[in-house]
Amino acid sequence: MEKYYISTAIAYTSGKPHIGNTYEIILADAIARFKRLQGYDVYFQTGTDEHGEKIELKAKDQGKTPKEFVDEVASEIKRIWDTMNTSYDRFVRTTDEIHEKQVQKIFKKMYDKGDIYLDEYKGLYCTPCESFWTESQLVDGKCPDCGREVSEKSEQAYFFRLSKYQDRLEKFLTENPNFLQPDSRRNEMLNNFIKPGLQDLCVSRTSFDWGIPVDFDPKHVVYVWLDALTNYITNIGYDVDNPSEEFKKYWPADLHLIGKDIVRFHSIYWPAFLWSLDIELPKQIFGHPWLLTNNDKIGKSRGNAIYADDLAEQYGVDAVRYYVLHEIPFANDGNLTYELLEERYNSDLANILGNLVNRTISMNKKYFDNIVSNSDVTDTVDEDLINTVMGAKGKVEKCMDDLRVADAIDEVFNIFKRCNKYIDETTPWILAKEENKDRLKKVIYNLLESIRIGAVLLHSFLPTTSEEIFRQLNTTETSYDSINEFGKLKVGDTLNDPKPLFIRIEKEK
Repeated sequence: MEKYYISTAIAYTSGKPHIGNTYEIILADAIARFKRLQGYDVYFQTGTDEHGEKIELKAKDQGKTPKEFVDEVASEIKRIWDTMNTSYDRFVRTTDEIHEKQVQKIFKKMYDKGDIYLDEYKGLYCTPCESFWTESQLVDGKCPDCGREVSEKSEQAYFFRLSKYQDRLEKFLTENPNFLQPDSRRNEMLNNFIKPGLQDLCVSRTSFDWGIPVDFDPKHVVYVWLDALTNYITNIGYDVDNPSEEFKKYWPADLHLIGKDIVRFHSIYWPAFLWSLDIELPKQIFGHPWLLTNNDKIGKSRGNAIYADDLAEQYGVDAVRYYVLHEIPFANDGNLTYELLEERYNSDLANILGNLVNRTISMNKKYFDNIVSNSDVTDTVDEDLINTVMGAKGKVEKCMDDLRVADAIDEVFNIFKRCNKYIDETTPWILAKEENKDRLKKVIYNLLESIRIGAVLLHSFLPTTSEEIFRQLNTTETSYDSINEFGKLKVGDTLNDPKPLFIRIEKEK
């Protein structure tokens, strides 16, 4: 069985994640579920990034130890990931002993190799971003990432020889266009960061304690990116001396799914770290766009944070999953407002999908006593429906291979839209009135079978909704192979009673 290793970035434990942070885990989950459906041996990793000065300061403000603080936040992040029905295989933390021990060994290996050296650091530092900047990188004298004040710092620190890998990075990114997607991100890394010249990277700090100590020089702690990025290998058993069987099986990762704001660290620092350790690079890095609200960046400091668990309580988990997966295009930022979410909920989930399933199963109950029936009485309109339904699998697969998840969902919904049109074309209620029972059997059967196939393809995106459709259809034909032919729904089986999937939201309420 072919393996597939997908990871999200690990969430920073500075506070509760908002819907923009949660989008990433839902996106990764949809990809992981689809790969499992296709028969891959999937390993899906997520987790939390827990060290650094920012956390030490936040914990102090709250009168807690840093460990108490991150334990609370990490469990809250995990709770939200679970609320959104995400099927990760391992939730990792950078405070895990297994990770800390390996980071120390990795640091020492790079040091022994000459890729890490001791020097003096002077620079402009942004505490919230935990990043040093040069004067020229500042925007209006402030941090280019978050727009906040920077302060001058100087301290003794260990540095990683990033400059040593500049030519190799430029060559690699140029010759492997698929490694970093979308293309706009790759062009930005090459032209804005690599070609102008890479500076060596500060990889230790002495001005705070909340980090993994450098074991041969304990007044230093390992600085954030060397600690955080290595989580992708330490948690599957990478060891400097003796890598585990799990590491040999799953590495290189097939996909690191990350936000566009941390592409630089994943496509420049991370490859250089791996080369320093003589480890193969991941196959692909995808820097996804952001979810905005009212076309503004979401953030607690902006006072516009919307949380996934609150939305899920109000609209249901699958409605939130549908919105974020469908409304954020491949390379452009998406926008979230309550009005847009409710509009999508009513038009797509309640009308196109919910109404179709409810109408069809209700008609089967009314005309055939809930029993699946069929006949040989066909019409040319049947062929068009079946062609649409049977063509969807290949189209969905192609979209998912290209990580165009929103487009994949559109292909699935094209099945449901075509079914609704088919109802208008065949007018089952008139067939019933005319007592054209055999034609009616065929029409209802075609609809039920089309819904089953649609539900198999929908499962990766809206798992609970699909399960409910399978329950109402009373079918076990839910595998990926089961949609290779039309007609798997068993004649003579009894369906369960119809039950609405999505209740329309009345605006007045």
